[in-house]
Amino acid sequence: MPQLNPAPWFAILAFSWAILLTMLPPKVLAHTFPNDLTSQSAEKPKTEAWNWPWH
Repeated sequence: MPQLNPAPWFAILAFSWAILLTMLPPKVLAHTFPNDLTSQSAEKPKTEAWNWPWH
């Protein structure tokens, strides 16, 4: 039964994983986010109390 011979299938598996692992990481690492994060200032913004007339 030829399907029990692991030699060609292991080689195909190893080569396909080698190709995937050499092609995909550079593509993933080259990904840029459309919205860059901006650093916020250390001081907190000044908030004012709401003076609403409650009825």
